Amino acid sequence: MTTNRTFTMIKPDAVKAGYMGAILNDIIQAGFSVVALKYTRLTPEIAGKFYAVHKERPFYADLVRFMSSGPILAAILEKENAVAEYRKLIGATDPQKAEEGTIRRKYASSIQENAVHGADSDENAQIEGSFFFSEFERVS
Repeated sequence: MTTNRTFTMIKPDAVKAGYMGAILNDIIQAGFSVVALKYTRLTPEIAGKFYAVHKERPFYADLVRFMSSGPILAAILEKENAVAEYRKLIGATDPQKAEEGTIRRKYASSIQENAVHGADSDENAQIEGSFFFSEFERVS
């Protein structure tokens, strides 16, 4: 079953490069509504918990270090078929392989510093959104 909400983070590389507003604009222009928004900085402990599913992977330590290296912007987005539509908007993880006009093609510098996170399933969108936002922090 597809849902109408997904989760994203604008990662430290894109925030540092000043792309936060442009990325948000691209998201809104693509027809997404922002349901929740939070500008914060992850500690290594919080980043480690968020990415715990990758704990056994060789890139885990570098990922945690990167995601706690600067501020991020977390958001819950709403649109029909949100997860699939957002994955299409952000493009491939490797910005060199991402289609023209996608967020990663426009704003990412490498496969490691790829500008945004996007939930990969409806289930993970719910889990990830709940990691960052209480029900009180979401617009209905």
